[in-house]
Amino acid sequence: MNRTLVRLLQAPSIIVLLLWMIVPLSMTIYFSTIRYNLLYPERTGFVGLGNYRFFWTDPGFFPALANTLVLVGSVLAVTVILGLAIAILIDRPFKGRGIVRVLLISPFFIMPTVNALIWKNMMFDPIRGITAVIARTFGATPVDWLANHPLLSVIIIVSWQWTPFAILIFMTSLQSQDQEQKEAATLDGAGFWSQFYNLTLPHLARPISIVLLIQMIFHLSIFAEIYVTTEGGPGFASTNLTYLIYDEVFRGSNIGAASAGGIFAVILANIVAIGLIRVVGKNLTV
Repeated sequence: MNRTLVRLLQAPSIIVLLLWMIVPLSMTIYFSTIRYNLLYPERTGFVGLGNYRFFWTDPGFFPALANTLVLVGSVLAVTVILGLAIAILIDRPFKGRGIVRVLLISPFFIMPTVNALIWKNMMFDPIRGITAVIARTFGATPVDWLANHPLLSVIIIVSWQWTPFAILIFMTSLQSQDQEQKEAATLDGAGFWSQFYNLTLPHLARPISIVLLIQMIFHLSIFAEIYVTTEGGPGFASTNLTYLIYDEVFRGSNIGAASAGGIFAVILANIVAIGLIRVVGKNLTV
């Protein structure tokens, strides 16, 4: 009786959740199988896998796929390594540590669009940007980062915003580490790297896995930073799958091809998520 009551109480939220996911996914699958261009609404018709073939053969598909994987992998590597280093550095007590922690975490609360505008106009501008001013100060030629290194620029922008998230998670986890073990290791003559490898890193295995999984979900759909700074260019140099799908909808008005691209993106996200979940599962059993 109790189980039946529990299931009845859970049913409304589960039904809403399923409808919330299944209805949009079903509509996307439907649109991906028909010819649906906003410029020619009268030419709508069933095309089967034609939209998938069209999106697959799009000259921007493979560059966008490669850029997506490079972007996600690079940002994950930078945020985890840098976040872990900074978290360990500020874990030790020093004067003003509370203010430093607040300042380090604050970039995470900036909206992605504002973050991109800050870097575009204040940092990467080849004339008035801080990087240009520093380059001229040392007699070097300023670099137009967004034109010459577009994907690297996006990686830097996203990493700057998401490193504080990693710092916050790692900093919180380090506070729960057994200090007696560290003191005993220090008395036994263990150095910093020995303690880090044998004590700190195993303790942070779960937080690292969680940071990787959460960031992967968000980074696969990065859009605002690319739209504000490079608009996917030059060419397809900084185009990811999300921006390519947007391009099909708002520039090509091709809803069918864009829907097929959305299904590709869902498949890619699931493949990456399953791999990371297995890693998380192994770490959780440690």
